[in-house]
Order: sequence, then C-alpha cells, then structure tokens
Amino acid sequence: MSQFILSLIGGIFVSATAGYLGTLMLQKRMALVAGPLGHLTLPGIALALLYGFDVSLGAFPFVILGIILIWLFEMRTKLPMEALTAVVFASGVALAFLFLPIEQAEAALVGDISQVSFVETAVTAVLCLLIFLVMRKIFSKMLLISISEDLAKVEGIDIKKYNLIYLGCIAVIVALGAKMVGGLLTAALVAIPACAAKNLSKNMRRYSFLSPFFGAISAVSGIFLFQFFSLPAGPMIIISATLIFLISLVFKKR
Repeated sequence: MSQFILSLIGGIFVSATAGYLGTLMLQKRMALVAGPLGHLTLPGIALALLYGFDVSLGAFPFVILGIILIWLFEMRTKLPMEALTAVVFASGVALAFLFLPIEQAEAALVGDISQVSFVETAVTAVLCLLIFLVMRKIFSKMLLISISEDLAKVEGIDIKKYNLIYLGCIAVIVALGAKMVGGLLTAALVAIPACAAKNLSKNMRRYSFLSPFFGAISAVSGIFLFQFFSLPAGPMIIISATLIFLISLVFKKR
C-alpha cells in the first residue's frame, strides 16, 4: 500500500474522530483544552525523535499524565478545566525545549504524516473506532453533564467517572493527532470542524454528523495538497478546516 494512501487513511480516521469529540468539547466550552494537551505531547515527541520510535507512542504517556493531573486538580479545586489545563501544559513545553534538538523542532510542532507505516495506520484506525464507539455510548450522558451537572447527578450519572473517560478519549486522539499536525495544532483538529458544523446545524443529530464529516474532508484536502504541492500536511489540514468554517459562515448567514 502506498505511503499516500496510508497517510490518507490515518488522517481521515484521526480528523473525523477529533471532530466528533469536538461536538462535546464545544458544548462544554473546553474546545481549547486540546491545544494545551497538544503542547503536553512535546516532551514525548522530543524523546521519540531523539531515540527513533513512534511519535504517538512517545506523546501518549505525557498526555495521560496531564489528563490525570487535570482531573485530580478539578476535583480538588473546582476550578474550570480549561484553566487547569493551562496550568499543566506550560511545564510540558518547558521540558520539551530543554532537550529537543532545534533541527527537529518543526516535526514536533507541525507534525509529519508522510512517514506512517501500515502497522501505525492500522493501530490508528482501531483506536479511533474504539474512541468513536465509547463516545457513542456515553454521548447522551456527557451532553447532560455539559448542560447541567446538578441534573446529571439527579439522574444518577457518575460525573467524575464519565469526565475521566471523556478526557481519556481526548488524550488518545491528541496523541494520535500529534503525528499528523504536531503538538502545536491539535486544538484546531478538534475545534474548527465542530465550529463549522455548529454553524450549519439545527439539531444535535446533524451537528454530531457534520463535525466528523468536516474533519474527514479537511484531512483529505490537506493531504492531497501535501501530495501534489509538497506543502506541509499538518498546516494544510488546518487551513482546509478553516476554509470550511468560513464557507459555513456564508451559509449560516443565508
């Protein structure tokens, strides 16, 4: 299987799943949480680049550690999740730039999807499908939590447990997205398709369909531009998503 096809498959799975996660992140007003979590991947990416193993594998433990810290801090302090994420991520960035070789900084910051193997693509696809199935299972409960935690408690929903599951799903997609768009641009993978979908949706069902669809279209467009014009794939995926968002504004106005 050609490198282009592998990149395309991996990009579609990651972007579509990130878009689906973004539907809830937007509802919970935490769409920018993926950005600081993306920065937390940088120490792991630096280690992966230094020692020659998979970037997502290096990123994952650092994101998981950040997620656990944020979850624990939220329970102890009751501060907003986005504020706690900002507190945690700075240390990750500082650690990364202590030992990240400057010549490899670009791959860490904006990603490189052009070197994925068949095994990496297969693992990415399986993990994305698992995240999608988990999110389908907990979506209604997480939606109720985002609307009213008090109402969710009345319904017997364990808010701490479901928040942890949701944050775990975000951690996996951020780690996978780090290989595609780097540690700098992961928030855009989650937020922009969801924003575009929100502009064109009158109900939650349409919203939760359009967001992963726009994510997938962004990945396809960006990777094709990378293939034919030798432009960096990660930034082109984000620019494609931004163009879709701008188009959605036109149709929303009409």
